[in-house]
Amino acid sequence: MSLTSPQIRYLIYGLWTIHPVLQCIVAAVMLRRKLSRMMPMFFAYIVSQVVIFAFSFPTYIWGTSEAYFYLSWTTTGISAALGFLVIREIFIDVFRPFPALRDFGSILFRWAGMVMGLVAIILIAAGSYADHSQQVVQMVLAMERGVRVMQCGLILFLLLFSTYLGFSWKNHSFGIALGFGGFAVVEMALMVYRSRVGYTGDTALSIINMVAYNLSLSVWLLYLMRDNPARRSTELLLKPVRWNESLADVLHPVSRDSLLPMFEGIVDRALSRSVAAASDEKPAAKHAVKEKEPAPARIIERPGYVARPLSLPQHG
Repeated sequence: MSLTSPQIRYLIYGLWTIHPVLQCIVAAVMLRRKLSRMMPMFFAYIVSQVVIFAFSFPTYIWGTSEAYFYLSWTTTGISAALGFLVIREIFIDVFRPFPALRDFGSILFRWAGMVMGLVAIILIAAGSYADHSQQVVQMVLAMERGVRVMQCGLILFLLLFSTYLGFSWKNHSFGIALGFGGFAVVEMALMVYRSRVGYTGDTALSIINMVAYNLSLSVWLLYLMRDNPARRSTELLLKPVRWNESLADVLHPVSRDSLLPMFEGIVDRALSRSVAAASDEKPAAKHAVKEKEPAPARIIERPGYVARPLSLPQHG
């Protein structure tokens, strides 16, 4: 697959070769800082990209156009699927202190994956294509566009609600979402331009796409080399705590049979607190009487009764 000039060819080869170099550095940093256990899907995505380059680059240079076509679109589908799992991993990390919100997000991601698969199947079934290759292209494009839209939505969500969730912009997950979101914006803009103009200037679009991905890799590397800041305490986050409690009530409603034990437990706790408070006040009262007691009052002996003062001293 020859390009128009040797300079453009070497530029594309150089930009393409930078991908695995930066990806290997990112993977090494994650292994050294033991981040691969905290973000296994992102680590799997990075490693998969290195493996994909090991097959795609030689096929692009020395292989046939048909072999590279099927290899390219197959690996694009794999990358889109792993990118979807990385989004889910970031979402779970963002809502880790809020179990109800995290579980609800997992349900939404399952449905989103099913919807993207159904859309891809419908596009293939509704379209009329001359050969099987066009069906593969449309299916992979549908998946990739769905993932890119979700990546843009994720970074927009984090930019708007990070302060409410106690989530710092210096967090590793935010950096990963920023890299994916920035690259997704550029790639979707290039898709729109290509759909309007056609394949004229395709080499320039490839160069822009490669530069954008290298910048995303650089963002990931810079974020992962820094320490992950601690999150704010959930006690200080009143709004998300209320969201979490409300969603927990919706996802796990209390049945009628369990209402009576719940109210009994509330009453028992209230009674126990009142008894404990009363027992704490009695010794303090006795001690106060002993300290402020004036001269003993006159005692009148009455038969059949216990001797006691007729007038008690007044306490402040």
